[in-house]
Amino acid sequence: MRLKGAKESILETIGDTPLIRLQQASKDLNTNVYAKLESFNPGHSAKDRIALYAIEKAERNGQLSPGGTVIESTSGNTGRSLAMVAALKGYKCVLFTTTKISFEKKALMEAYGAQVVICPKEAHADHPESYYERAKTLHAETPNSVYINQYYNDSNVEAHYALTGPEIWKQTEGKITHYVACVGSGGTISGTSKFLKEQNADIRVLGVDAYGSVLTKYHTDGVLDENEIKPYKLEGVGKSIIPSSVLFENIDKFYQVDDKPSLLRARELAKTESIMPGPSGGAAVEALYHMKDEFTPDSVVVVVLPDHGAGYLSKLYSNQWMSENNFLNRVDYEPKTVEKSGLQL
Repeated sequence: MRLKGAKESILETIGDTPLIRLQQASKDLNTNVYAKLESFNPGHSAKDRIALYAIEKAERNGQLSPGGTVIESTSGNTGRSLAMVAALKGYKCVLFTTTKISFEKKALMEAYGAQVVICPKEAHADHPESYYERAKTLHAETPNSVYINQYYNDSNVEAHYALTGPEIWKQTEGKITHYVACVGSGGTISGTSKFLKEQNADIRVLGVDAYGSVLTKYHTDGVLDENEIKPYKLEGVGKSIIPSSVLFENIDKFYQVDDKPSLLRARELAKTESIMPGPSGGAAVEALYHMKDEFTPDSVVVVVLPDHGAGYLSKLYSNQWMSENNFLNRVDYEPKTVEKSGLQL
């Protein structure tokens, strides 16, 4: 028996995430800013969309059959989403990630039953020990397996074209004027913008990149300049490769942001909006302040907050980690004594 008010499985709750007005950013920028909260997906990120779409497409195409293995190289969110879908569908899941991953993200992937392999973050993309190459090798050696390869998988774009774009268009009643999203694998901004620009070609699509990434210069000059590559702490923003899932022609302009203000912006959102984003969400909102000349009082700006901060409690939301990385001064978080009551705040 199936109840009318019940879902058949957790996978039916993917998508239809809420659009929430950001009060402080709207006031500061004298415009209308709305956040698409992808943390409301069951896996707490936008990557649930591609995980389900890509696995079901692989099933339809005969690339994956019962007893098969799902393989991916991931910074965390895609891996968690794939692990969630694979667990329900009965597939093995092997995920390759880097030493940059947070403790929480690794633990969450393992909680769904995935095998997690840690690779050195310093390894160049084509080095045999990089998380990209390790995933490719395992796929080649494993029958009945699929390598999702989100950076070069059309499903990454198609999932957001089919779901996220129509949701935003409907939620804004077609009034959206600016769409802002971080660019990592590129699926979220590319698929969504493709749909939105088909509805209204005048919608401005603004990409958020990290200093230390190659994407902004590639968008400007069409050249992958390895001199642009520098270490940075932000996760889910920027790349040292050029993914085919980034449709540069649909992005009007890129804005780059630094680690510290982006991370502090995320922490600020938790305290001012009661919204607790991950680093990429902080980067996206920080970028809005760099883009302020793009907006008018009548603009309708939609910014994507890709995931939830619960996956970063030992990093972004850890005073110790923030201080150790010179993102937070000790005076900013040491308890202060209230003399009258003696309480520690």
